[in-house]
Amino acid sequence: FFRVTGHLDDCTCDVETIDAFNNYKLFPRLNELLESDYFRYYKVNLKKPCPFWNDNSHCGIRDCAVKPCPSAEVPDGIRSGSYKYSEEANNLDEECEEAKRLGAVDGSLSKETQQAVLRWTWHDDSSDSFCEADDISSPDAEYVDLLLNPERYTGYKGPDAWKIWNSIYEENCFKPQNVKRPLASGRGESSISLSGVCVEKRAFYKLISGLHASINIHLSARYLLQDTWSEKKWGPNITEFQQRFDEVLTRGEGPRRLKNLYFLYLIELRALSKVLPFFERPAFQLYTGNKSHDAEMKNLLLEILHLAKSFPLHFDENSFFAGNKKEAAKLKEEFRIHFKNISKIMDCVGCFKCRLWGKLQTQGLGTALKILFSESLIEKLPESGPSYGFQLTRQEIVALFNAFGRISTSVRELENFRNILQNMR
Repeated sequence: FFRVTGHLDDCTCDVETIDAFNNYKLFPRLNELLESDYFRYYKVNLKKPCPFWNDNSHCGIRDCAVKPCPSAEVPDGIRSGSYKYSEEANNLDEECEEAKRLGAVDGSLSKETQQAVLRWTWHDDSSDSFCEADDISSPDAEYVDLLLNPERYTGYKGPDAWKIWNSIYEENCFKPQNVKRPLASGRGESSISLSGVCVEKRAFYKLISGLHASINIHLSARYLLQDTWSEKKWGPNITEFQQRFDEVLTRGEGPRRLKNLYFLYLIELRALSKVLPFFERPAFQLYTGNKSHDAEMKNLLLEILHLAKSFPLHFDENSFFAGNKKEAAKLKEEFRIHFKNISKIMDCVGCFKCRLWGKLQTQGLGTALKILFSESLIEKLPESGPSYGFQLTRQEIVALFNAFGRISTSVRELENFRNILQNMR
């Protein structure tokens, strides 16, 4: 574990720079933002069936359950989906309504043609998406208070959990075609050599491995240490952490997984630095209905994004898809489809709390990838008026920042585990 230092592969950055930047500058501000109303309420459909296999088994442990919010507890501004503060925002809202009216399917068309037009519209909307997003207008979609449903150890493990990660690594991760190794029970992904694999496919694999590492850190840091009739006690479980990341116990894989976590951190941090122009526009508001608090939170949001931009050793995404244009386009589409499949697999997770955080974090990472691959559109955004070229929904915004909050928390938790291990020696 203590060998997780120095430079990261495919980057100019090092672990120590990220630790100092995250733990003492970014993490405290980000935590404050994520506790605000705009970012704590996430609308999600946890009742979607698994699209890949017929298995309706759900975790019966009470800590797997998610408590949805009664509608009355969700701020009016979030439920209404509005952001009417300024005259400019009002005009933008009216323009959007007009665009919806003009873009509506003509009722005089035949039913078949109407369906075809709707399919085309859906394809246009989804062509830049890396995630299978929930239909938040569905009656099964409910608001969840993320602060009341924290990501932590739930007891969900064994064959069902392994099946999810096996499906992700074996079917949806880029890796050498001749390598076919199932996950060893409880050990996480098995050792895979990425030599000879192009930078984009290496990056994809490292992003998924980094996400897996981050989730395992959360489970180890908020482990159920005591469960009696009078109280439950959650805290760091050093044995669980060592089983997942100790260099000897994992046969050298633990440090590599942690380095992949840092790689994931750099990718999401880069996306935040790139998306600043979208949030800087005066028309954009973090609308909840509490005008003064919302203005305060937008200032904090911009402070975080400027801080992200100031990071000295950003990942250079220009190395992605930089070769032959035809090959690059094909690879990018393959990259997008693989990630979209992973977002669909989250509907197969039997533990609802794990499903909630899995869906949120894959949507957040998918949004980060969408931002990185939309740089030219973001640069062309007008300061006022609608942003037809590039748009983020509230779901994407909440997922983007909460997903990065999870990665940031993981990096911070590593320092806690490092201190505990040093004190044990």
